[in-house]
Amino acid sequence: MKIGCNYEYWQNSFDFTPAQYIEMTDRLADIGFDVLEISADHLYCMNDVEIAALKEEGERRGISFSTNSGPAKRYDLSSADRDIRNAGIKFFRKVFENMEKLGSPVLVGAIYSYWPTDFTNDPCDKDAAWERSIECLRILGDSAGRHHVKCALEVLNRNESFILNDSNEALEYVDRIGSPNINILLDTYHMNIEEDNMYDAIRNVGGKNLLGHVHVGECNRKLPGMNNSINWEEIGRALRDVNYEGYVVMEPFLLSGGEVGKSCRVWRDLSGNASEDKLTELITSSLAFLRDCLEV
Repeated sequence: MKIGCNYEYWQNSFDFTPAQYIEMTDRLADIGFDVLEISADHLYCMNDVEIAALKEEGERRGISFSTNSGPAKRYDLSSADRDIRNAGIKFFRKVFENMEKLGSPVLVGAIYSYWPTDFTNDPCDKDAAWERSIECLRILGDSAGRHHVKCALEVLNRNESFILNDSNEALEYVDRIGSPNINILLDTYHMNIEEDNMYDAIRNVGGKNLLGHVHVGECNRKLPGMNNSINWEEIGRALRDVNYEGYVVMEPFLLSGGEVGKSCRVWRDLSGNASEDKLTELITSSLAFLRDCLEV
C-alpha cells in the first residue's frame, strides 16, 4: 500500500496551478507521503510541458499521482440529456490521455454523475440514472484501457449522491458495466454513514478483487487518528486480509469557508485554528499513525 493526500489539505479553494502542484509534490515528499492526488479538472487543462514537468518532479521525489474527479454538471454521465453525456465522455477521454502522459494509473471519484450533487433539478430516478451512466462507463472503460488507466467509482453517502450509496450497490453496478478497467473506491467517511459494517465492506469488495482505491478520514473528515472515531487498526487488518496493494489517500477537510468548505459542508473550523505550520505538524503525525495501523 502507498499512502497519499489530496492536494487541497492546506487550503479551502479548488484553484491550483501547475507550479503549485510541483510545490505540493515536494511538500508531500518531505513529509514522507508516497502519493499526491490531483484534480482531473486541472490535469485536463495542463499542456504537455506542464505535465512533463510534474511527472519529472514526481519521479525525482518518489511521488506517484492519482487523479480525482468530481465532475461538473455539464459532464454528467447520468444526465437525461445525451449532449451532456457525450460531453462527459469527451472530457474523460482527454483526462485519460493526460493521465497516461503523467503516468497516473487511476482515476477516482463520482465519475458516473456530477459533484456536488444539488438534487434540485434531478428526478432522482435511480434506475434511469443507472442505465444511462452504465452505458457511458462501458464506453469509457474501453477508452481507459487504451491509456493504461483504471477507474475507481466512489461510493458516496446519501447527502452527496443518490446513485451509489453503499458497497453492495457498487458491486452490482460495476458488475453490470462489465469492464476490467472499472472498479470501486471505498471512503471511510462515506462508509461510516452508509455501511452496516465498513470493515466487512472492505473485505467483501476486496475479496472480489474490485477494490481499486481507498480514501481515509475520520467520521467528520478530520485526519486519521485525530479523534479515533474509526477503528483504524481494523481498517488495516481488513485491507491486509484482501491483500490490497493500491493507494490509500487521505482526504481531510478541516478548514471552513471557501469553495472547498462549502462543497464539503465544513461549517466550522476543525483544525483548532491551526496555522499552516501546525497543519503540517498534524498531517505528519497522522501519516505516522496511519502507517502504523496499515503496517506499511
